[in-house]
Amino acid sequence: MSLRNAADEDSAQEIHLPADIDWKMLDKSKFFFLGAALFSGVSATLYPVVVLKTRQQVCSTQSSCVKIALSMVRHEGFRGLYRGFGTSLTGTIPARALYMTALEVTKSNVGIATVRLGFPEPTAAAIANAVAGLSAAMAAQVVWTPIDVVCQRLMVQGGCMNQKNPNVNGSALSNCKYRGGVDAFRKILGADGIRGLYRGFGMSILTYAPSNAVWWASYSVTQRFVWGGVGCYFCKKEENVNENGCSVSSFRPDSKTVMAVQGLSAAMAGGVSALITMPLDTIKTRLQVLDGEGNDKRPPTIGQTVKNLVREGGWSACYRGLGPRWASMSMSATTMITTYEFLKRMSAKNQESLT
Repeated sequence: MSLRNAADEDSAQEIHLPADIDWKMLDKSKFFFLGAALFSGVSATLYPVVVLKTRQQVCSTQSSCVKIALSMVRHEGFRGLYRGFGTSLTGTIPARALYMTALEVTKSNVGIATVRLGFPEPTAAAIANAVAGLSAAMAAQVVWTPIDVVCQRLMVQGGCMNQKNPNVNGSALSNCKYRGGVDAFRKILGADGIRGLYRGFGMSILTYAPSNAVWWASYSVTQRFVWGGVGCYFCKKEENVNENGCSVSSFRPDSKTVMAVQGLSAAMAGGVSALITMPLDTIKTRLQVLDGEGNDKRPPTIGQTVKNLVREGGWSACYRGLGPRWASMSMSATTMITTYEFLKRMSAKNQESLT
């Protein structure tokens, strides 16, 4: 793959990037096995940030991330930062497999279709990435929503049951005390049926599908923008004159430069996506964690959840947990995309063709 920028008629710049790897080029068994191992490690690293974000979102008053973290460690120990991790890891593996399959298959097919329709290559790539992110998120939520409901109940349980923590919206939290993921799964299923496990499924789709579409499309655009700046800098050092008398400069980045550009592009795209979809994520989390108020204890509706948030802290309450979520999405995006690109290269059938 190469990006060519014609500065004028007498000069040209070309960046020689590593070859793209599509679905057909992958060794599927290696892809899924290595993917499960690599992404499990990423999930373990970032999980405490997700726990803090979730705790912040269910607080009835504004509380800083640092204050919540210190309170958790003091009352629950460091294990509190990993509440529900075992359950999360169990669900992450099949959800990631579905996600990666839908992503690569859709991106490959839509990319070919958009090019045939006459779209320029950058536009075709952005469209293919957006549609692929949308379909991947929808496929993964079929598995991930029940896991997410169970994990988030476990995440907030320590703080919710601890009456020393006045910031947690304990009146609306479930009265059940869970001994682990399997126990939580059984109790939620027994109390609310399958609907209880899929509580917030619609909001999850509305949150993650647009978020993934925005992220993958902006990642495609941002990566080209960053490569343009990097290429201009490095190409100036390697200018040559061809047989027609034109100045031609080219740049072939090494693997470290490629990873740095991918990581920077991913972080920028993750920040944009977090900011746009934060209110939806807050509403989704509350729908999945909080029970209804009053005697009937019916699950709250979206309208009731929004009203409660606004009553507690105005519209800014919808952005509670933005700091941890922004950090989590930026870090997750950076580690995910560098890990993902590394995974694809490791899983390619023909390694020689990638150089």
